[in-house]
Amino acid sequence: MNATQLFEEIKKKKSFLCVGLDTVLEQVPEHLLKYKDPVLEFNKQIIDATKDLCVAYKPNTAFYEARGIKGWQSLIDTWKYIPEDVFTIADAKRGDIGNTSAMYADAFFNLEKSEMSFDAVTVAPYMGKDSVGPFLQYKDKWVILLALTSNPSHEDFQTLEGSSGKLYEEVIRVSAQWADNDQLMYVVGATRGKEFEHIRKLAPDNFLLVPGVGAQGGSLAEVCEYGLNTQCGLLVNSSRGIIYASKGLDFAEKAREEALKLQKEMEHILKNKGLI
Repeated sequence: MNATQLFEEIKKKKSFLCVGLDTVLEQVPEHLLKYKDPVLEFNKQIIDATKDLCVAYKPNTAFYEARGIKGWQSLIDTWKYIPEDVFTIADAKRGDIGNTSAMYADAFFNLEKSEMSFDAVTVAPYMGKDSVGPFLQYKDKWVILLALTSNPSHEDFQTLEGSSGKLYEEVIRVSAQWADNDQLMYVVGATRGKEFEHIRKLAPDNFLLVPGVGAQGGSLAEVCEYGLNTQCGLLVNSSRGIIYASKGLDFAEKAREEALKLQKEMEHILKNKGLI
């Protein structure tokens, strides 16, 4: 799925919502514990309830890796269950070099080797092109580089000033030479607000993955005011605010209600901007 195809899905669903499948076994509703894999059953019901309202799903792999072999199998089976027309992101935040980075790329992109083939994976750019290049060898896949995140200590490194500007700015400027906007996205936290305007000058055509709307306090309206481009250019993620809207028998129904609220707000924004 290239950028144009992703935009077509956005227009079709009137949504640029990404649902984060950050599923914790301890927070799965009690009635699901009777299943062989409660996490998978939870994810399946969330997907069934929201797949017409979102254009992407983003499992954070740490929530699965922490459960060992069982968790990894849950991740594989969750990926297999996601409809083919929905963009899939492995939120793995990998970052290494050489053969190690190549193995990470295989783990999330190589269906024959790992039984998974996500559309995209998040990557930390701290080690430079050597850590990103192996992922870019998969020409039909996306790398989503961490740029300006929403966590409080992002200022420890990301906004440090150098001779050519802030570190996150340099990450965007340099990495833009490695791949085009059909293969490269950036993570920008929703709490960054007006800084989206500046980021759009550095990356006018790239999609941005935007976590932090909802539970983390980011404003969808502010993100869109400064971050939208001519192909929408945003995948706005919500995890806990959707998947944990209820812990009862109605958890999937409540998840749909929360996803629908965001979808309707996104539809209104897209119409106002003349994008649909």
